[in-house]
Amino acid sequence: MNETMNETKATPMEKLATFIVDKRNLFFLLYIFALVFCIFSTNWVNVENDITKYLPDSTETRRGLTVMDEQFVTYGTAKVMISNISYEHALELQEEIEAVEGVTSAELDHTEDHYHDSSALFDVTFDGTATDDISLQAMNRMKELLADYDVYYDTEVGSDSAADLAAEMQVIVVIAAVIIVIVLTLTSRSYAEVPVLIMTFGMAAILNMGTNFLCGTISFISNSVTVVLQLALAIDYAIILCHRFSDEHQTLDTREACIAALSKAIPEISASSLTTISGLGALAFMHFKIGMDLSIVLIKAIMLSLLSVFTLMPGLLVLFSKLIDKTKHKNLIPKITAIGKFDVFTRFIVPPVFLVIVVVAFYFSNNCPYCYSYTDLTTAKQSESQIAYQKIKNTFGTSNMVAVIVPAGNYQKEEKLLKTLEQHEEVKSAMGLGNIEAMDGYVLTDALNPREFSELAGVEYEIANLLYSAYAVNENQYGKIVNGIENYQVPLFDMFMFLKDQMEEDNITLDGEVQDTLDDLFDQLEKAKLQLKTDDYSRMVVYLNLPEESQETFDFLKVMHQDVAKYYDLDNSYIVGNSTSDLDLSSSFGTDNIIISVLSALFVIIVLLFTFKSAGLPVLLIIVIQGSIWMNFSMPYLQKSPLYFLSYLIVNSIQMGANIDYAIVISSHYSDLKTRMKPKQAIVAALNEAFPTIFTSGTILAVAGALIQQLTTNPIIASIGNCLSRGTIISIVLVLAVLPQILVIGDIIIEKTSFQLKSKINLTPQNFSGLTRVNGLIRGQVNGTLEGNFSGFVRGDMSVTLITGGAESVSDEEDPGPDALEVSAIEEKNPPGLPQKDDRTNDHAKSEEQNKEEKGSAEDEEV
Repeated sequence: MNETMNETKATPMEKLATFIVDKRNLFFLLYIFALVFCIFSTNWVNVENDITKYLPDSTETRRGLTVMDEQFVTYGTAKVMISNISYEHALELQEEIEAVEGVTSAELDHTEDHYHDSSALFDVTFDGTATDDISLQAMNRMKELLADYDVYYDTEVGSDSAADLAAEMQVIVVIAAVIIVIVLTLTSRSYAEVPVLIMTFGMAAILNMGTNFLCGTISFISNSVTVVLQLALAIDYAIILCHRFSDEHQTLDTREACIAALSKAIPEISASSLTTISGLGALAFMHFKIGMDLSIVLIKAIMLSLLSVFTLMPGLLVLFSKLIDKTKHKNLIPKITAIGKFDVFTRFIVPPVFLVIVVVAFYFSNNCPYCYSYTDLTTAKQSESQIAYQKIKNTFGTSNMVAVIVPAGNYQKEEKLLKTLEQHEEVKSAMGLGNIEAMDGYVLTDALNPREFSELAGVEYEIANLLYSAYAVNENQYGKIVNGIENYQVPLFDMFMFLKDQMEEDNITLDGEVQDTLDDLFDQLEKAKLQLKTDDYSRMVVYLNLPEESQETFDFLKVMHQDVAKYYDLDNSYIVGNSTSDLDLSSSFGTDNIIISVLSALFVIIVLLFTFKSAGLPVLLIIVIQGSIWMNFSMPYLQKSPLYFLSYLIVNSIQMGANIDYAIVISSHYSDLKTRMKPKQAIVAALNEAFPTIFTSGTILAVAGALIQQLTTNPIIASIGNCLSRGTIISIVLVLAVLPQILVIGDIIIEKTSFQLKSKINLTPQNFSGLTRVNGLIRGQVNGTLEGNFSGFVRGDMSVTLITGGAESVSDEEDPGPDALEVSAIEEKNPPGLPQKDDRTNDHAKSEEQNKEEKGSAEDEEV
């Protein structure tokens, strides 16, 4: 800029940048305090490992699970399979297992369900829940007992999936960090830039983990994948600022360069982050509440990344500036001119082929085999419990259990409902108080009179009469006493529980042998009560001969609802199990899918409209990225492999919000370059300039997803990683091999739908002195010689208002001389535009040599 030009007043953004840079030590201190705080607050985060907790409150499964959690006790169980064992030996082990302290029972019989192909399957029940110490200790003792056998355990007792996942993610983060360092080294301009970038995003990650407690409870999905996704999605922000600083530092000292770079990078980076935030924001509108959980945690991660880049990184750049200058290196990323030329050559071939592929991919993705249960999904890395589950499944098959919860108080209805359910061939067995045998052929809900009870329980008839009279008084049924207690009938279960209470209060004392028999019975009845009956509800357990997830299973659940409706009000009755959860999830998936797809695309289009000020360009970009999404989710259809539905919803929003940035980078460079180049040349140059950004962000995101898929045993997390990695690779291929052709042949659409002025009119008079190149309509006073017809040179002092076009001072070395100027004034018909400095894509600005070559080329064209 010429020294005679008027100094402009600092903009608000420059004032903010100056404050941040000058107060960098204060920010360092604040970040140190935040770091210490977050190290402790990370342990305050509550993590929810049960995905059913995020079901909408209106779903039957969620309401039924709430009732079960509040009203019933579910004891810990384990399926224990021992291979290469005889049935006789298995019977001996059954007695030893049942003798283990804390084990209630170990069911084994000679049916195909428990002994098959020299393998025995024990259904073990513990005295406590899956998390009680008594169950954990019993599990350890049983493992010691069976240590010498070929044994497999399928149980939740002693299984800490959260701790296993946390350990796996630590390994993934370490490996990802190493790969990120390698990628950043390749794409950096100085080796010293890498530690600045790592420290910036290390702090952002720690801040995000340390503030998760503010969300109350977060899901295990958010807790595990956020760190890796945060690094992959937001690394570009730091790279943009770093390259800005590098460019400004060529002409300014460290402080001024950092201020200039930050003031220009803040609006640029903020605009870039909007597409990612908008894509993640669409998750919040899901009916499945885990979408809201992911949306909050990931958007918070992006915002904290922006905060670290804007307030911490400038100080680090100043601190490391000398080292950055000393460790500069050549560009290690190769040019992709060959790809650009290929794109130009195939501009009329690739787009039609792409449209055909997109239509086919749309069909395939719509027929993707989604699944809503992850129990049968396999991962590249298998845990011991997963290996055991698969082994037991392949040997004995699987069992599908659902619980039927109905209002308590009518044993006859319960007994009828159980009999109705057992009549279906889809039902393997059904168990409830209405069909559990107590003694001598009586079931627990049979109503007995005093004489029948005395004979069954072995108590004297007079005692039985007194017991029944006391029960009638306790239940306020005095009429039964008046009408004759001998005809009073009470359900066996209720009478036994009443007898137990009276014996505990020492109101009744029985003989030792009878007492011992009843004590064993009371223990069993107490456990049955905790599991099957409360004051408000009764629970029945039904085992189905159907897979956990299939259309046949979903159809039979409707039949079960019809059976329940014959005896109970469905508004207060529930069927709960993995199958009902899958049904609820599949019912909401269709709506959530539409919400995610429409809102993520709509939000991104709105951002792109304001970014490019064109209605056509956003549509072209969305077509490419949406095509990559359809291609991504065509793969499960082609591979005949089930895809967990949540992976689709999450990756769909991330791919639309994050991968669209690759297309934006190329389009931005192309839009700027075509003002001074032909479209064919501009697209080749745009690819070369945009490739480092795409390579950096794309490689990190793809590698992070691949690591998650390969190194975690959690099926949900592994599925998300697989889809994310594959989708990112497809997006990169499309923006490099399809988008350029679409931009070139669709250039007329972009121009026709543009709603921005071709150039801004600056009505402030500008002063120039010496030799000045002029290109455009001007108004003002010239004291000198005018040479050129609206596109020429002015020698002398000039004070003008630039209405269109531009003007710049020219050095003596670039003076073409009067003869050349005369030719230019006569023969120049379509002069090229003045080279503009690219403020938005500065992070991949050209090197000094490239600037000189292009400048010289432009002058040659003019002359």
